[in-house]
Amino acid sequence: MRWREGRRSSNVEDRRGQRSAGGGGGMGGLGNLLALAPFLLRSKKGWLILLALAALYYFGGNLFSGMPSTESPSLGPDAQTAPGAPAADDEVAEFVSVVLGTTEDVWGQIFQQAGSQYSAPKLVLYTDAVRSACGLSSAAVGPFYCPGDQKVYLDLSFLNELKKLGAPGDFAFAYVIAHEVGHHVQNLQGISAKVQQARMQADKVTANRLSVMLELQADCYAGVWAFYANRDKQMLEPGDVEEGLRAAAAVGDDHLQRRAGRAVSPDAFTHGSAEQRAYWFQQGFSTGDVNKCNTFAALSGQ
Repeated sequence: MRWREGRRSSNVEDRRGQRSAGGGGGMGGLGNLLALAPFLLRSKKGWLILLALAALYYFGGNLFSGMPSTESPSLGPDAQTAPGAPAADDEVAEFVSVVLGTTEDVWGQIFQQAGSQYSAPKLVLYTDAVRSACGLSSAAVGPFYCPGDQKVYLDLSFLNELKKLGAPGDFAFAYVIAHEVGHHVQNLQGISAKVQQARMQADKVTANRLSVMLELQADCYAGVWAFYANRDKQMLEPGDVEEGLRAAAAVGDDHLQRRAGRAVSPDAFTHGSAEQRAYWFQQGFSTGDVNKCNTFAALSGQ
């Protein structure tokens, strides 16, 4: 990618080296939610609050939820240092900042053309574990978006996981960031809330299918970003699109299930197959049209 001359975003929050308050293993926000449940269920209003909290916890979009952990999160006391911007000589963090900047430019233009204003998310860099409005998360969950605070969370060690999955390269990493920003766009559009409400009223298989549709749309939105990054900023180099397609396929549910030694179970998919993820990324990239990313209409009859 040709990224070095790109605009650096001011929305990167560097928490690397800090430690998040632990306790409760990997439960995080879920443990708090379960503790509140007996009190909230006593009234109709409490039910509504519980549903809202459940939506907040469960709807933090992450690139792939089935990846086995290769590292143990280190949880300890809260750090006292305030988060800041990445150091100027930190090349990987600089790359993240430039990619985030391009998503701001692309989606800002798309929203403006639609007669609205784009509110850009913050991107938090962290090490090992982080606390967000969606609870306590370890790096093992992969990059994720939390709608509660409208932030994307990213541990840079994920670069190594991409390599292990057979998807190395700077554009593959850029696709990951663009996918998570795609979840932010869905949140702003009100799509995320509607899908989550439908998921909470559905059986497990149907809920999984709705999750797949949401994730594939975020892949398509990542493709739309790539279209404009190439057309308007000439950032792409030969082989970059192939990197993006490999990255999309590498985090397909079927690929991850096989990698974990499990049989492929389509009913258990929450993010889509390798073929689906690559297809919808390509759909966004080849058209540059957000309206071509309606995965819900395209997949509802399958």
